[in-house]
Amino acid sequence: MQVIQTAEYARALYRTHGDRAEAEAASRERMCDAAGKRAEAEDWRAVRRAIRSLRGANES
Repeated sequence: MQVIQTAEYARALYRTHGDRAEAEAASRERMCDAAGKRAEAEDWRAVRRAIRSLRGANES
């Protein structure tokens, strides 16, 4: 997943789920890991990091 797409996913999840967005991304990451979809799991880890950055920026 490209950086721009990761940021778009993160913003969409944050808009939809608010403070639960990071937990939602973590859940999807775990599902991908369990299914053996390593590349998708890594994408969701990147989304989680982007959400964490968004939350930090929004808490100021």
